[in-house]
Amino acid sequence: MKKLIPSLVVAALFISMIEAYAQTPDPKYFNQPPVSSTPKVFAPGVVSLENEFEFGAVFSKDRSEFYYGVEINGKAETRMMKFENGKWTAPTTILVHDVYSFNDPFLSPDETKLFFISDRPLSGQGPKKDYDIWYVERQAGKWSQPKNAGPNVNTAENQYYISFTKTGTMYFSSNVNKNYDIYASAQKEGKFQPAEKLSTNVNTTHYEADVFVAPDESYVIFSANRPGGLGSGDLYVSFRDKEGRWSPSKSLGNAINSETDDFCPYVSPDGKYLFYASRRDIYWVSMEVVHKLK
Repeated sequence: MKKLIPSLVVAALFISMIEAYAQTPDPKYFNQPPVSSTPKVFAPGVVSLENEFEFGAVFSKDRSEFYYGVEINGKAETRMMKFENGKWTAPTTILVHDVYSFNDPFLSPDETKLFFISDRPLSGQGPKKDYDIWYVERQAGKWSQPKNAGPNVNTAENQYYISFTKTGTMYFSSNVNKNYDIYASAQKEGKFQPAEKLSTNVNTTHYEADVFVAPDESYVIFSANRPGGLGSGDLYVSFRDKEGRWSPSKSLGNAINSETDDFCPYVSPDGKYLFYASRRDIYWVSMEVVHKLK
């Protein structure tokens, strides 16, 4: 028995060290204490501000860039922050206009393009139109002028939110059929192909939008407004099997969903955290809340 005591002590110390490490704030997560299954406002006072409406938060793959949307007086703009010399820079507004909105940012898989949605017309001037998907390209350290993603994804109705698989397939939502549904458009030789609507296990006769697709296309998390929901938008998940079929979608439950609108889901590049917008702020929570539904 005496020989076991030192081993038990070492094991206990090892476990406590692991637990302490797990609770150590990560500078690339704005030095926020790691979250568990209880959602918390992300980076209050730095990203999530009391007097602003923030949403649509995404990171670059190495988490050295952070993009998000901010709505001011009913018009949205896109901001960016960089992790440099061990700390985050102040936010810079990179997409803004006196009339049009620019929001729902998402980087292409190779991170050479930043996609977003905007109600600007194709000509770049004139009255606002429906929301299309646009993008800007990195050119010599700067962003190009906005370019429209083209007719295989954009329609005469609204397109919302964007996310990508690692092979470049774009997932987004559209109300082209007068009902918001989730679509996917593959890329071939750099061009988007005609979009295809996901199955009825994801899309219903109700509102489905704001979709995040896992890079390996193993699941989608999206916002939906369905009978029996808690608010005007709840978060749901659907998993994809080996045959490419989507499972019946499941609500993330009242631990995540609220009586308001819960939308703009995004999973961090390391797969640890789910980010989403709610109550005019950006929230984050452990992805365990999603994994347990599989």
